[in-house]
Amino acid sequence: MHAPERVTLHAATARLSLTWHEGQTQWIDNATLRERCPCSTCRRMAQSGAAPRSGPHIAIVEIQPMGYGVRIVFSDGHAQGIYPWEYLAGIAHTPVGP
Repeated sequence: MHAPERVTLHAATARLSLTWHEGQTQWIDNATLRERCPCSTCRRMAQSGAAPRSGPHIAIVEIQPMGYGVRIVFSDGHAQGIYPWEYLAGIAHTPVGP
């Protein structure tokens, strides 16, 4: 899967948007990104039934391009997750048109 044309952090609404080459825009809220972190530590915690480390006030501090995806640094200090483009497209919400 190719990288989106644009990745935009919307701090005021605590969401990330991905605009793909076809013009489609998908949205993911920060809490979902933190809860669905694909790093090995977070996956292990989720498999053991541990509560996700997130909340409505989690912020994205930095987005680092990694070629096949992005590393996201969160306000709780977590920075181990690398989110491949395909994974992000799969967990994102696509708004329904009018």
